Amino acid sequence: MNFTDVQNIKQRFEIIGNSPLLNHAIQVAAQVAPTDMTVLITGESGSGKESFSKIIHNLSNRKHGQFIAINCGAIPEGTIDSELFGHEKGSFTGATDARKGYFEVTNGGTIFLDEIGEMPLGTQARLLRVLENGEFIKVGSSKVQKTDVRVVAATNVNLIEAVSRGKFREDLYYRLNTVPIYVPPLRERGTDIELLFRKFANDFAEKYHVRAIRLSEEAKAILLAYRFPGNIRQLKNIAEQISVLETERDVNADTLRRYLPNNSPQQTLPAFLGNNNASTGGTDPFLERDLLYKVLFDMKKDMAELKQLVFEVLQNENYGSEMIKSHPNLFDNLGVTGMNRPLSTDEAQPLLLQPASVREEENITYDKVEDVTHEADDESLSLEQKEKELILKALKKNGNKRKYAALDLGISERTLYRKLKEYGIEE
Repeated sequence: MNFTDVQNIKQRFEIIGNSPLLNHAIQVAAQVAPTDMTVLITGESGSGKESFSKIIHNLSNRKHGQFIAINCGAIPEGTIDSELFGHEKGSFTGATDARKGYFEVTNGGTIFLDEIGEMPLGTQARLLRVLENGEFIKVGSSKVQKTDVRVVAATNVNLIEAVSRGKFREDLYYRLNTVPIYVPPLRERGTDIELLFRKFANDFAEKYHVRAIRLSEEAKAILLAYRFPGNIRQLKNIAEQISVLETERDVNADTLRRYLPNNSPQQTLPAFLGNNNASTGGTDPFLERDLLYKVLFDMKKDMAELKQLVFEVLQNENYGSEMIKSHPNLFDNLGVTGMNRPLSTDEAQPLLLQPASVREEENITYDKVEDVTHEADDESLSLEQKEKELILKALKKNGNKRKYAALDLGISERTLYRKLKEYGIEE
């Protein structure tokens, strides 16, 4: 497929942009369209995944068949089987009539299953049977029915991670991922951001019968630097807000900043992941305080372990005593008394290397290395308790939703899941 073909597809499906990643995704979609292969489209929410499902359907041999887009995350778990596969009359409370499901209605066409990572495990097993054998059974029926439907799936979550957590079937993942298509987020599309903004500005100017807004050069730079976590959907909303609310049609940098969340064009520096607290006008104090405590306690634990390691190394080396004498304050909290004072020349023999009889005669007292270990263990236990408390607070604050608790704690959901198992925390 050449450049002209890609441009024609973009014009036909109203896709704006020229980034290499976008063009590659369009090329793959066009190449796989004439086949009946299952396609998995990945990309962030709002990046335009549904447009690629339409490209695949309309360039396929099924283009005259029906196309249905279904958001798996928007259908309740108790009714999704009925929606997809249909049900018989009386199969459950409220089933007053028999109903055809999407896989029966769309026979000969294409089904786009968006947010497939939210599909319940039981429904995943039914879907796998359709993909492998073209068979399904209505809810409340024992009759096997056939269907000829092409499935295009999309997700904004990491399905491999979902498989490792037991939230997604591994066999279904590999069955869906026959041909993967990655739709890049807006921040990876370079100057496409400006092209899209200009397109939206013209659309809203026509809709609201006003002159189209224009960005200054400085405003363009700020727009291109912003990360757009909401992708195209967020960019479109910003263009509409400015088109409606601003009387001045030439938009400068200061004006644009007012419409970008937190007035921050760049979101690339490390920061607390707390949510803004609109009711108090600031950030959530729990997040800032406890995350800071977590960082400090982790640092303290690391320093304690480092000092313990260095101390054990030095006491087993010939030059260890000299190092300990040169830096007495470094080891003064490791349980060795007498280290806070300079050692005289008469004490050149390393204290910990002297025979027990010599130590007893000279009345030299010290805490054993075992005591040092016990002290480090006690400190480690207290740090683990603090970490457990932070996890419990985050879970309580977010209604036991691991995804948002992990965001508040600044760790991945997989790490949080491991910590829950480690501390025996029941959700």
